[in-house]
Amino acid sequence: MEARAEAKFIRISPRKVKIVCDLIRGKDVGVAQGILLQTPKAASEVLLKLLKSAGANAENNHEMDPDSLYVAEVHASGGPILKRGRPRAHGRMFRINKRTSHITLVVKERTTGEEA
Repeated sequence: MEARAEAKFIRISPRKVKIVCDLIRGKDVGVAQGILLQTPKAASEVLLKLLKSAGANAENNHEMDPDSLYVAEVHASGGPILKRGRPRAHGRMFRINKRTSHITLVVKERTTGEEA
């Protein structure tokens, strides 16, 4: 049994989000929350909100034990790119890509035989 939460069209580059995703993958939910609270990255705020949402989904929708949850899977993929321009010499334009992310976080219940 698994519970998931998704955040779409987040205005952070997927490359920056993946760095924080790697920190919490496979960790217990309480430990992952502690890591995200102490990580000075912009993506940690979004992932903390997403982790709380997935934990609430597991507890309320799937009747899972909140103390035995762990982050089974977390990944960020690219969303649509907002294309903006910056003026350059001789009337030209330099393109600036404002990237967005789709983030998926899955929590599962750890059985008694499983270890961290």
